[in-house]
Amino acid sequence: MVKKIRVAVLISGQGTNMQALHRATLDKNFPAEIVVVGSNNPQAEGLKYATLNHIENFAIDHKKFANFSNPRKEFDQNLFIELQKYNIDLICLAGFMRILTTDFIEKFSNRIINIHPSLLPKFKGSNAVKDAIESGEEITGCSTHFVIPELDSGEIILQSKVEISKTDDYNSLLNKIHIEEYKIYPLTLKIIADKIINNKL
Repeated sequence: MVKKIRVAVLISGQGTNMQALHRATLDKNFPAEIVVVGSNNPQAEGLKYATLNHIENFAIDHKKFANFSNPRKEFDQNLFIELQKYNIDLICLAGFMRILTTDFIEKFSNRIINIHPSLLPKFKGSNAVKDAIESGEEITGCSTHFVIPELDSGEIILQSKVEISKTDDYNSLLNKIHIEEYKIYPLTLKIIADKIINNKL
């Protein structure tokens, strides 16, 4: 029996990277299982996928904390309480459009990974694909990395390059990047899961 770590995946929309991770975990020899999918958006399409595939899931609407003195802190505290129920070993961010607080990140130190649609450290932030096109770059891609309080600045795990053609627009380039993301994120999860299992992380 292959030992498996317990993974939470956080999404905000369709969760296509979450779906890629889930497909990989269906292999009985894959060293991780997704035990819960969480979202800050109750209407996230990815939650439907989780339900259809019998994965526990939840949503905490970040908008309900808008009138609090520190909305991000309140949201993250509620997220932490919910995740505590699942005894997780690792969090995978997959299109999760929230910037996590330092307190939350430190509670899961070296246990949060993310995928970003650029060759970090280039084009950090939420406009990475648009920025790559407008910069005149010929190459972009995607990166997996550990999450630290500084945005998109944690240790890089894997990267994959994508050529930007002269005919590419935002959608065509995003599609090309997605193809690579769906390859390297499951591979990244396997690498990190193996390290956790072998106490090397």
